Amino acid sequence: MTGTAPYALTLAEELLLLAWDPVRGRPVIRQAYLGYGLAGAALVDLEAAGRVTVERGDRIAVTTPLPLNDPVLDAALAALPGPAKRNGVRAHRWVRRAGRSAQGPCLRRLEERGALRREARRALGLFPHTRYPAGPVDFLGPAHARFRAAVEAGLPDHRTRLLAALVSATGLDAKLLPGSGFRPLRRDLRRLVKEVWTVRAVHRAVQEDKNSANSGG
Repeated sequence: MTGTAPYALTLAEELLLLAWDPVRGRPVIRQAYLGYGLAGAALVDLEAAGRVTVERGDRIAVTTPLPLNDPVLDAALAALPGPAKRNGVRAHRWVRRAGRSAQGPCLRRLEERGALRREARRALGLFPHTRYPAGPVDFLGPAHARFRAAVEAGLPDHRTRLLAALVSATGLDAKLLPGSGFRPLRRDLRRLVKEVWTVRAVHRAVQEDKNSANSGG
């Protein structure tokens, strides 16, 4: 690597880096689950910036539609109904819908920063696909190091607790926190998932996919 990344990432970008295989250039969890996590992470940052709030338990309301000059967050904000929509939108439904396109802005942003590089490939020599292996600037290593340090410190701040809860909601905890030694922490994170509306919406979207698969739907 030719450089090291500074810490200036949205929560969605941080989650994507934790979920990314730097060699294969794709997520280590289901693409759909990561998409839901990225959409939920964008909601977390939008709420912190005063752009959205939650009403009646599970409905997203846009309070300020002004963009933040951040391509990841502005794409999420633009995908939400404006303040004129009286009843808002159910959080888990928006997460499911927005999750389908949430990965693109994050990948483009990280590619621009040199964290990932775009490679066009053809499967079996016929079917085009794109992969994003690690780029010349090391973002992935520091992201994992920050997460490990936060876990070892007991998740000391609100942002790292939210990131860890998103890791749990998407099923990434099995990859990042494996084994019996982390079982109590994984259990604690499942409880945290239920307490945060943005992360709860991600978990519900993931569970709906799992239930549909189990029922053969």
